[in-house]
Amino acid sequence: MSRAAVEALVYLLDEAFEGNEEHSLLGNLSNVTPEDWLARPVEGTRTIAEIVDHAGAAKFAYWDHMFADGSLSFDAGLRESPSCRDRADIEGIKRWLREGHARFRRGVAALNDDDLVKPRNGHWSSAAETRWLISVLIQHDVYHAGEINHLRAQRQDDDRWPGKWTQ
Repeated sequence: MSRAAVEALVYLLDEAFEGNEEHSLLGNLSNVTPEDWLARPVEGTRTIAEIVDHAGAAKFAYWDHMFADGSLSFDAGLRESPSCRDRADIEGIKRWLREGHARFRRGVAALNDDDLVKPRNGHWSSAAETRWLISVLIQHDVYHAGEINHLRAQRQDDDRWPGKWTQ
């Protein structure tokens, strides 16, 4: 059985989660301060902590529905976040994120290329191609990494590329 496509997806999962500091979810958390973590943006609705909770819950919910018994709801996954106990426990929440990523990654890594076109359930309980579901989780990490980067840059007033695009 071929595994080239699965190996490529595992690589992309890892890159989106903890690869490049500028683009990965964990990379964008590296210089978030405790003050940034809980700050609600002006005219915004979600703090960085809430974005991270959402991203982590998705990892657990997708893993459960794709590779386990499918009993975990998205909301139940969210209730498992350490932030439910201590909103300011940034390191505990990062460990929880890593655990969710590791579970999902192990599920994907156990596949072969033929499995990628087979339908699996999403957390909303309808089926989609396995490769599409994996792609959603990759994009999900990158999307939320960008949100975190933007909120952090606003709070710290240190966008990495100031003025570069305004000339």
